[in-house]
Amino acid sequence: MAAAQSPLESLRAAAERAQRALGGTFAALSVWERELGRLRVLVNVGELAEGEEEFPEDESYPVHEFPEIAEFLHDRWAGGGEPHAWVETAASEPRDAPSGPDRHVPPRSGGWGRAAALRRRGRGCCVVAPIVLHGRAWGELYVARGTGAPGFDRDEADFATVLAAVTAAGIAQTERLEEARRLAFTDPLTGLANRRLVDQRLDEAVERHLADGTVVSLVVCDINGLKEVNDSLGHAYGDRLLERFGSLLSLCGAMLPGALVARLGGDEFCLLAVGPPVDEVVRTAEDLCRRASELDLGEGVACGIASTGEAIGPLGSARRLFRLADAAQYRAKAARSQKPVVAGREGPDDPVVRLAEAPPERGPERRRFRSRG
Repeated sequence: MAAAQSPLESLRAAAERAQRALGGTFAALSVWERELGRLRVLVNVGELAEGEEEFPEDESYPVHEFPEIAEFLHDRWAGGGEPHAWVETAASEPRDAPSGPDRHVPPRSGGWGRAAALRRRGRGCCVVAPIVLHGRAWGELYVARGTGAPGFDRDEADFATVLAAVTAAGIAQTERLEEARRLAFTDPLTGLANRRLVDQRLDEAVERHLADGTVVSLVVCDINGLKEVNDSLGHAYGDRLLERFGSLLSLCGAMLPGALVARLGGDEFCLLAVGPPVDEVVRTAEDLCRRASELDLGEGVACGIASTGEAIGPLGSARRLFRLADAAQYRAKAARSQKPVVAGREGPDDPVVRLAEAPPERGPERRRFRSRG
């Protein structure tokens, strides 16, 4: 089965279809970023001018250069009108719609900006079709032809309007799929990543470590006293404790570039750091323990750390790193430690490493040896 297209690949495919359908030499899809007051180009296809990229990192234009985006389109839609496409040419000037047999679509008030852009890039004309999503202006579909090519007529502009509507439907479907994917990898209570995403990222991290020695560190945390909070105050307070600790974990994890923070389930959380030295991870975990001890609910947190930056022996799989972090967390919990326990820090006969590598009947499987008190 072919892999699903990414959102940008889907947009590129939509732009390419519109370019072919309208006989253009170039097409682009852009989004209106209201909060930044700009029209940002997401994808360019076809014959690219100098400086244009297929997936530009930061090609954007202030909407005051194209006032129809923020003024004409918004006012027309707010009044119940339909978002129709329009045409610009390299010689466009702002004017009203012509009368008589002229079937070319007139430019809107933004004609000067569009015309200048066409001339600058060696194009003769373009058709601009608004993309409306959930009843609001989302962005635009833009298709252009080269200098000397016939201009777009009314029928082609109407067709561009239809293509923009089809594109909007595709964007909505992509958004739904992305939301479903997000939910599949997100813990619904805390908004953190879930175990599924941790497993996926940890497998990738271990592969990277085996390939180039990148340091991989895993912090496993278990909230102390959650059961007592649930029993004495109710599960609403228990959920509040989980949410507040999740926020703390997110805050502390932000100190480590690219760290993934997750709720594994129940009262168990984790932090995965790929790249930072182990001492930075330990300092972050120490800060987390201190902050957790200051919460008005629960009794702090027990943290265990396993890192390839410590003397833990060869790392054959992600599963072994999980076992080591879990064993370190178990030791921290049993000792009621206010600081994280780090696997491998006590030398070649480290008790955490011995616990993690014990035979199955003694508990190397995750949570087999977990105290539930």
